[in-house]
Amino acid sequence: MKQACFLLLPFVGLLWVPLYNRTDPILFGFPFFYWYQLAWVPVTSVLIWCAWKTGKHS
Repeated sequence: MKQACFLLLPFVGLLWVPLYNRTDPILFGFPFFYWYQLAWVPVTSVLIWCAWKTGKHS
């Protein structure tokens, strides 16, 4: 069950568009809309790794 929680976070964080549908704050010239989505790429990788480590290995 813990694995599903790790994998559900990026799903909810990226599908809830009103959360990040704005331009401010700007980071390195990128509006918030873009850098928020790009920030989820490494975060999702870490969460997938955590789900794998907490899962049962055969």
